[in-house]
Parts: sequence; structure tokens; C-alpha cells
Amino acid sequence: MIGRDRIATEFPLVVNATSSTGPDQFSTLSHLECSRDGSRHDADVVQGTSPLGAPLLARYDLERAAATVTPARIATRAPDLWRYHELLPVRDPAHVVTLGEGMTPLLDLPRHGARIGVPTLRMKDEGLVPTGAFKARGAAVGVSRAAELGVTGIAMPTNGNAGAAWAAYAARAGMRALVTMPVDAPVITRRECVVTGAELYLVDGLIGDAGALIKAAVAERSGYQDTSTLREPYRLEGKKTMGYEIVEQLGWRAPDVILYPTGGGVGIIAIHKALLELRELGWLTGDLPRLVAVQAAGCAPIVEAFHAGLDESSPPADAHTVAFGITVPKALGDFLVLDAVRSTGGTAVAVTDEELLAAQGALARDEGSWVCPEGAACFAAVAQLRESGWLTGAEDVVVLNTGTGLIYPDTVPVDVPVLAKTGAIPAMP
Repeated sequence: MIGRDRIATEFPLVVNATSSTGPDQFSTLSHLECSRDGSRHDADVVQGTSPLGAPLLARYDLERAAATVTPARIATRAPDLWRYHELLPVRDPAHVVTLGEGMTPLLDLPRHGARIGVPTLRMKDEGLVPTGAFKARGAAVGVSRAAELGVTGIAMPTNGNAGAAWAAYAARAGMRALVTMPVDAPVITRRECVVTGAELYLVDGLIGDAGALIKAAVAERSGYQDTSTLREPYRLEGKKTMGYEIVEQLGWRAPDVILYPTGGGVGIIAIHKALLELRELGWLTGDLPRLVAVQAAGCAPIVEAFHAGLDESSPPADAHTVAFGITVPKALGDFLVLDAVRSTGGTAVAVTDEELLAAQGALARDEGSWVCPEGAACFAAVAQLRESGWLTGAEDVVVLNTGTGLIYPDTVPVDVPVLAKTGAIPAMP
């Protein structure tokens, strides 16, 4: 939890965090809405999915938010995601759990952009957030709201990065954490869970198998909440701040195209939600960016559904890719991803492991940035879309790199010469 001194200095709208009016000014959260039928649900009790089994979406009193805060006011606040607190679900700032997440750089990539024919290419680099991946955003807001609602333990399946993030924020909040992940998940993410004290189990299967074990365990544990992807409403709210930041960093305008690596789909759903909220607030005008969902060829259910004209996806028979974070055979929110892509005039692209690894290396050599394989998939997709003509090269394009390449060291083989201490370095080639 943040201290009272920081409440006073960083959240100036809160006159008195213990008063009846202070916390009410902190968030304009109104209710939760079923993503299938639009039905309203109480936001002030612990919720999972709707009665239809669909994700619940947080809704805000945007009219009140627009009357309360402005982009100019936001610009004076601390450079973390909580600068948008009126549009986040935590009602009382005393319940904010933070490790300084948010406001990651939006980097120009002129050399790499020129190489692939997209001169105005930028990267939103989420590898710099706590725990090394964008999952920290969802964990910060999800854990904060869970703590506010009285949850004492979080439980979740993960492909690695989300579990590491939620374990860290649970520790920060003084909560328990139960995490299951496939045995093939990155070793570093296991270590992140262990060092923060999470109860961790490896599962001989995929993330869906890990999820089934979590569901059964939560039914037997008092005080635990199942925080699986889109099975609680607030992970998405943390991740939508990526969309807010992109728009703010571009001077309160949107780029032409945003590419996002898509597994469970929360990130692209969240960015779409952010863009819609910004437009309703009047802080963003004009067309929304075309959103591009990027998957690996070895696990591309969203891509297949998009090109088949379907509203939902079907799991592949043998899901596999080195971009382990997007190995999600069946996403609960697949219909929301497809809507986000189609409603913005976007598309869905699959790239091979060979293509994404090549893109990872090319970007590092061009710009000095070692991105995760999921982010690298998006750079491979940019090149593919430019070659096909879907991108003309005149667009302002933003790629989301969702984590640091350091989490996946095995994607870069190292085979270099060893020199004798009495030897010499060869002449420059």
C-alpha cells in the first residue's frame, strides 16, 4: 500500500483520504457490465465472470471524470499509471499497491523503420516495468482492487509473466499467491514467483490445464480469488493504461496503427477500451488506430477466426511457439479481440518462429533493444504487412513490446570464440 505522505503529494484531488468524500473523488467507477449482454453488475463486491460466463468490463462515470480532471492536470502528476486514477477502479488511494509501474518510453526506431520501409515506427517498451513485462500493469490494479474488496489470496494459471507479476504485487500487498504454470514456462518467471514467496506448481500441460487446477483449488480455499485472464474485471483496467499513455505521449493524438502480440487478448482489448473511453471524454478525436492482433503460426486461433469471418476462435490441435507468452489455444475474450480488430479496420497476422527470431535479432542490431519473442512477433508482422501493401509506409505505427528479452535468454544462442590469455584479438573483419 502507498503511504499517507504520498497520497497527499501525488494524489492532490484527495483532500482527506479518510474522509467520506476524498476516496469518492479518486475513482469514477460506476458498475461492471457483461461483455455479452450488457447487463449491469455490482462493482463493490468480488466478481468473476458474468452469469453468462463472459468477462465483466468496468464502466465509469465519464461525464463526471471529464468535469473532474483534464489532460493538463494529468500532466502534473507522477509518471506512473496511477496518474489516470479517475479512470481506474480503486476507490480509496490508501489501497493502491504500486512498484512504480507505468509511463514506459515510446521510442522512435528510425534505423529499423527505414530497414523495413516504415519510417515512422515507434515502440512502446513494456520491458522496463517491474517484473520485466507489461503484466505488472494488470497486477498492480488487479491486486489493489482485490485488496480493497477484502481478498486475502490470489490464484491464477500463467504462461509465466503474469504469474510472476501477480506474485510480486501480492507480496507487496501482504497477500498470498497461488500460481500454476506449464513446465515449459520460462525458468526466470518461476524464480520470480519463488523469490516473492508464491505457492508455485508446474503442470505437465498447457495453460488451460493449469487453469483447471486453479479453479478446483480456489473452490476449496477461503479468501482466495481466481484471477485468471478475464475471470476478474480489473487486470484489464491496468493494461488499458498503455493506451492512455500512447495517446498522451503523442500529444493527445492516436497513431495510425497499433500492433499487439495476442494470446489471452487482454492487452489489445484493453487498449481498444482505453481509446473508446478517451474519445468519449473528448480527449481524443478522429479515427481510432487500426489494431493488429499478432500471433505465432504455431498457435494462431484468433488469426484463423479473423480470416474465416468468425466471431469466436477454435483451439489448434498442437499449440507451440517459442513466444511462450502467446501460447493460448482458446482465449475467453476472443470475441472481444476480434471486435476490436474489425471495428477499427485492423487485421490479424501470424508469423513463424523463424521470422520472429530473425526480427528480434535485426531490431537489437539496429536499435540496441532486446525485446521478448512476443514483441518480436509484432516487428516481423510490420515487415510482413509492409511487404503485402497493407501498410504503405506513410503510417505512424506503434508496436507494443510486452517484455524484456532477458526473460527468454534461450532465444539467443551464444557461440563465441575463447581466447588464450596470451593470445590476440583477430584483425577487424
